[in-house]
Amino acid sequence: MLWVLTSTYVASATATLPRGRGPPMDFGRLWPGDGRRILGPSKTWSGFLFGTFIGSLVALLQAYLILIAPPSLQLVPQFGPTVLASIPVVLLLTAGGMTGDALGSFLKRRWNRAAGARSFLLDQLPFVAVPILVGALAFPSVFVPTFFSLEALFWLLVFTLGLHAGFNWIGFKIGTKKVPW
Repeated sequence: MLWVLTSTYVASATATLPRGRGPPMDFGRLWPGDGRRILGPSKTWSGFLFGTFIGSLVALLQAYLILIAPPSLQLVPQFGPTVLASIPVVLLLTAGGMTGDALGSFLKRRWNRAAGARSFLLDQLPFVAVPILVGALAFPSVFVPTFFSLEALFWLLVFTLGLHAGFNWIGFKIGTKKVPW
């Protein structure tokens, strides 16, 4: 489970490295229903694309490593029969994770939460939930056996909450995040 989501975690962690440079994903537009920003100022195209790119490089490396491993050591699902054929799963994991993160921001704005305000679970889960749920429909052979058991859900919560907290604290300490959560 952790192996499959590594690129998603990397995408989320590295999305802050452009430090908010570039246009916001919502281009400053307001949601008609409530007059608030659609996503907020912290979701930028540079972060989305940078996170997707770096996460995709990691996932392509993983796809290669899975393919060259001896069959007796292939303990994780292959993303595809070749590295090139793995690209749809790679993009789902990385761009899907970044889309889930933006969805979390969208929901926070609708619930009148300020940009940067702590929202337990909403800050942590959408970026993994979107690729897992879409992946279960689009690539069930990879996602269903990996994520759909009580044990997998338990470890998903443990790793996601722990890694998210750790990387956010690091990002705050090195100055790429404004808040430590």
